Amino acid sequence: MSQFQVNSYTDTFKIYELIEESTSSRILVCPERGGIVIGCQLHGLEVFYLDKATFEHPTANIRGGNPILFPICGQLENKSYTWNGKSYEMANHGVARTSAWEVAGTDTDGEASITIVLKSNEETKQSYPFDFEVSFTYALVNGELHIRQQYRNLTEGEAMPFYAGFHPYFNADSKKLPYETDATAYLDYNDMVEKPYTGELDLDGMVESVTLLGAKKREIAFPVSGGARVRMTYDDIFKYVQVWSVQDKPFVCVEPWMAMTGELNRQEELVMLEPGEALNANLTISCER
Repeated sequence: MSQFQVNSYTDTFKIYELIEESTSSRILVCPERGGIVIGCQLHGLEVFYLDKATFEHPTANIRGGNPILFPICGQLENKSYTWNGKSYEMANHGVARTSAWEVAGTDTDGEASITIVLKSNEETKQSYPFDFEVSFTYALVNGELHIRQQYRNLTEGEAMPFYAGFHPYFNADSKKLPYETDATAYLDYNDMVEKPYTGELDLDGMVESVTLLGAKKREIAFPVSGGARVRMTYDDIFKYVQVWSVQDKPFVCVEPWMAMTGELNRQEELVMLEPGEALNANLTISCER
């Protein structure tokens, strides 16, 4: 039997299970609930937090796993924006995390992987008037989760604005953690003050998030529950990392984003994808025990 397996089962929704036996690793993917990864066991340790009740509720925002943020990260002022003179409403973090994704295929040759696809439809066009196709391949190999992304603009004659990202929830024993990054400062959204980054962040008592600024190296590492460290590496297109938590909940969110919250209102750092063009990006999550 191959050390790589892809299985499926039903637990409220259909779940796809990627297994790498040699590293005691397992990834759980739910395409119909926003294409989300709800479980990320690496080298025998589950690193993702999941509030299962929010996952099981068909319309609740899932509190846990790794929600996909597209075509925006974060919030918009009054949950709306203007494009080409027309106003549109869009919920926080965009349309991908509330849409059902289709399974394009699975593979066990050299890795355990699943490829899922989200295409624009009448519902997405109500808040985002572009034709697009987004495909993700979740691949488990060498005890690492690789998220290979492709964003394609299928709109005729018009560039497509977006800024994608991720919102992973990691099991954590403390809100005060050292983050290994070359960021030099952070914007504290609790008081809107930019502050120097000195090697750790204390989220205790914070309601809003902070955004790390000035990082040149596209990598961040930090401790998680179980005495391990998670390391994320990502492509240059992910310029910012957002860090957030909720008081009395045992998680921290460490989120690579292509732009800061509200960018579709400011329109200063948008990714502009030309018609027929595609952008490929990668994010890797590993665990050091």
